[in-house]
Amino acid sequence: MREKASGNKFEMDMCSGSILKKLLLFCIPLMFSSVLQLLFNAADVIVVGKFAGDEALAAVGSNTALINLLVNFFMGLSIGANVLVARFYGAKQEKALSETVHTAMLLSILSGIFLTIVGFLGARQLLEWMQTPENVIDLSAVYLRIYFLGMTANMVYNFGSAILRAVGDTRRPLYFLMAAGVINVILNLVFVVIFKMSVAGVALATVISECISAGLIVYCLIKGQGSIRLNLKELRIMPDKLLQIVRIGLPASFQGMLFSFSNVIIQSSVNSFGAIVVAGNSAAANIEGFVYVSMNAFHQGTISFVSQNMGAGKYNRINKIVLTAQLCVVTVGILLGNLAVYFGEPLLRLYTSSPDVVTAGIKRMAVVCGTYALCGMMDTMVGALRGLGYSVMPMLVSLVGACGLRLFWIFTFFKLPQFHNISSLYWTYPVSWFLTFSAHVICFIVIRRHLKKRWGE
Repeated sequence: MREKASGNKFEMDMCSGSILKKLLLFCIPLMFSSVLQLLFNAADVIVVGKFAGDEALAAVGSNTALINLLVNFFMGLSIGANVLVARFYGAKQEKALSETVHTAMLLSILSGIFLTIVGFLGARQLLEWMQTPENVIDLSAVYLRIYFLGMTANMVYNFGSAILRAVGDTRRPLYFLMAAGVINVILNLVFVVIFKMSVAGVALATVISECISAGLIVYCLIKGQGSIRLNLKELRIMPDKLLQIVRIGLPASFQGMLFSFSNVIIQSSVNSFGAIVVAGNSAAANIEGFVYVSMNAFHQGTISFVSQNMGAGKYNRINKIVLTAQLCVVTVGILLGNLAVYFGEPLLRLYTSSPDVVTAGIKRMAVVCGTYALCGMMDTMVGALRGLGYSVMPMLVSLVGACGLRLFWIFTFFKLPQFHNISSLYWTYPVSWFLTFSAHVICFIVIRRHLKKRWGE
């Protein structure tokens, strides 16, 4: 039986009309939201690099891979919530939709508390395992401990945003991040320039801004309409909805962790080249992040569009959605990636005044940004598979095709003198992206043929 789900002006029917138009209406605000979220860290890196020195810059930047490793497990569960909410919304099942929303939001709170405890208590040991240089490890530990104090707010915002994305609302998260982003930049300057708090100041500014964005997203859900409306008194874990979120989200969690783990190993290898290379790598990776999140909007759009159409039984639109998303992500990846390479030197000088650090950053950008469209193509195929309800398969493919290849290279050929250089390390990224994308395409074709027979298309 199909129940009626009420909506509002921020929601989107992804099951009819022009796919390209609606995909762009969905993804463009999401791009800006993701860029603003990334600006939290960029503001940290720029301010600390300009006003606290290269060691402080390396301390902040060297935390990125480790933070992603710890956070991505629970962020994968938010993908499970996104898929489930979109599917129930498309099928117009109000009761199941409401139960999923309340289960997901309580799960976000519990996840954030757990991450705060692990990150705060284990900061120093985790950084030692990553071979963080001795001259920056103390500053890195300070940044990491303060950053993780805000992890509950981080989780609440991201789970809440996943719920809104599932029903087509990508505008309000953008508005909330605009407000929080401005506050973050102001607090960065106040804490670092005026109060001379160095990495502690930028970490505290990030935590405060994340709390603001989380508070706004919760307020939005509480005041919302229809079945995605949040009632704090009804927060509880519904076992059947939790199992469905976990079934879809857990493989995505492991996939995110596996990618992050391989990046942690790569970061550890980068750390072995010294503080200048670490600082250049950190600045370049921060710039690349803006290209990545712009492409990743189409990964998230693909998940929501495919999931809603699955719930509504509009199976004939799925191939068109995937092809449209791929054309968009290739265009964005090639354009922004190559612009980043072309303007690499002036962009890097926003982060540091050191010519050596700039040179080190350009080496990374020349390899990674120039081929970044491959990463977007790979992620969009993963989004299509997850939207279809298949999450284990892309996890296994990514384990072998991306993470396995990177780790194999680092522990074998990279140890040889002729390959022990920073460029050979960076080239593991585009090679692994291409191979993993190719494998995901094969998986998608096989699954669609299987489902076509089941659906009787």
